[in-house]
Amino acid sequence: MSRKPQRVLEDLKIHTLGAKGKAIGKTEEGRVVFIPYVAPGDIVDARVVKKRKNYLEAEAISIKSESEQRVEPKCEHFTRCGGCKWQHLKYDQQLVYKQNEVLENLKRIGEIIPERIEPILPSETIYHYRNKMEFSFSDSRWIEKEEIESGEIFDRRGLGFHKPGMWDKIIDLNHCYLQGEPSDRIRKFCKEEGIRQELEFFNPRNRTGALRTLMIRNTLAGDLMVLIQFYEASKDQIESYLSAIASEFPEITSLLYVINQKGNDTLYDQDIIVFKGKDHIEETMESLRFKVDAKSFYQTNSAQALRLYEVARDFADLSGDELVYDLYTGTGTIAQFIAQKAKYVVGVEAVPEAIEKAKENAVINNIGNVTFEVGDMKNVFNDKFVERHGKADIVITDPPRDGMHGDVVAQLLKLAPKKIVYVSCNSATQARDLKLLSEEYRVVRSRAVDLFPQTHHIENVVLLIKNE
Repeated sequence: MSRKPQRVLEDLKIHTLGAKGKAIGKTEEGRVVFIPYVAPGDIVDARVVKKRKNYLEAEAISIKSESEQRVEPKCEHFTRCGGCKWQHLKYDQQLVYKQNEVLENLKRIGEIIPERIEPILPSETIYHYRNKMEFSFSDSRWIEKEEIESGEIFDRRGLGFHKPGMWDKIIDLNHCYLQGEPSDRIRKFCKEEGIRQELEFFNPRNRTGALRTLMIRNTLAGDLMVLIQFYEASKDQIESYLSAIASEFPEITSLLYVINQKGNDTLYDQDIIVFKGKDHIEETMESLRFKVDAKSFYQTNSAQALRLYEVARDFADLSGDELVYDLYTGTGTIAQFIAQKAKYVVGVEAVPEAIEKAKENAVINNIGNVTFEVGDMKNVFNDKFVERHGKADIVITDPPRDGMHGDVVAQLLKLAPKKIVYVSCNSATQARDLKLLSEEYRVVRSRAVDLFPQTHHIENVVLLIKNE
C-alpha cells in the first residue's frame, strides 16, 4: 500500500519564534505551522510532517528568500544533532526573542507586568561556554544519506549526541562548539582508542558493549574531569583504556569510571571509582571555591552563572541583618555567594549528596553563617522548619524546570517574607507561580540572563515585594 503524499507548503513566510524555539508561519487559510531551523523573515517551501487539530508541523525543503536575521551556522552537524538549534540566528536576535518569551509568559500565564523590566544580560562567550558535556558511544551510529549513496564501506561506531527522536542512534561528532578544548581532542581520542583496543561500543537495543558514555567537565580555574561509563568490561580492559587516556592527557585533574548495567545511564545511584587524580574538580566564583564531583549540579556556563548570581544578590539588596532561606539550594552556591552580606542563610535541597557537598564547600570557604537541610521541599518546608530556623526576612528560590510545588507556594504565602527573589530556568512555570503569589506580592523587577547561547533556553530573575 503506497503512502499518501505529504503536503508541501510553498512560499511560506516565517513570522516569529514560538515554543521550544520553533519558528512559526501561517498557511493561506490561516493555520499555524511550526517549523524548526528557519528564521523569522525567511520564505520557505516546507513539507508537512504532522497534522494536529489546531496546527501543523513541517520541515523546510528549501529557503526561497533568506531573512536578514540569519547568520551562517558554524557547526557541520547543525540540524542533525539537536544541540544548538538557533545557530542560524544572529546573537542579538536570539536575545530579542528570549526577552520577548519571558515577558510574554509573565503577561499571558502570570497576568503580570513587572514594574521594572531590565535589559537581558547577554553571554560574553557565545560558543565553547559549557563546563559539562556528556557523549554516548554507539555501535550503530546514524548514517548520513551521502554515506549510503557513496557505496563505500563505513564504520558504524560513533561517539556523540543522540539524534533527536531516535534514542538508539548517535550522531558521530567531528567538532562541537559547546565546550572548549581539550574537549574535542579527548572525545576523538576516546573513540579512536576504543577502536584501536577493539573495545565494543554500546548497543542500547541489545544492551551489549564495553564503552557506554563519556563525560567531560572543566572549570574556569583550569581543572579537568573525565568520566568513562562502561557497560561490561574486564579489569584489564578498563586499566588499559584509562591508562591510554591518562598518558595522552596528563592535564586531567580527575579521571574516573563507573560500571553501569542499568537500563539508563544516569550516575546518581552509581559508585564512582577514581582511576587517577582527585574525585572532584574545583570552580571559583569571586573569592569562593566550590568542589564539583561527578554527581554535582553546577550551572553549565560558569562565567555567566556568576552574573546570574550577581543579579540575584543585587535584587535581594541585603543589609547584613537578614535571615535568608535559599530554597532548592543544590550544592549551596547561591547560599554561600550571598552569605557575606546576610546575617544567616538556610539552604534546603532534596538531594543528600548535594547537601553534603554544600556543607563541605562552606568549610572550605570558611563560611560559618550558613546551614543546610536535606529533604523534599514540599515536605520539609513547613511550620516546623520555620520554628527550627526562625522566620526568614528574604527567600531566594531557584527551583527546577517544573517550578515550585503548590504546597511550597502556599507555605511562602504563609511565611510572608518581605522579599522573594525567584530565579528560574523556565519562565512559563515561574509565571504560573508568580500568579499564585500575586495576591500578596507585587513583581518589582525582572531581568533575563542568557546562559545558553545558540539555544532557546533562558534564565530569568524576578524580585517580589510584600504588599503593605
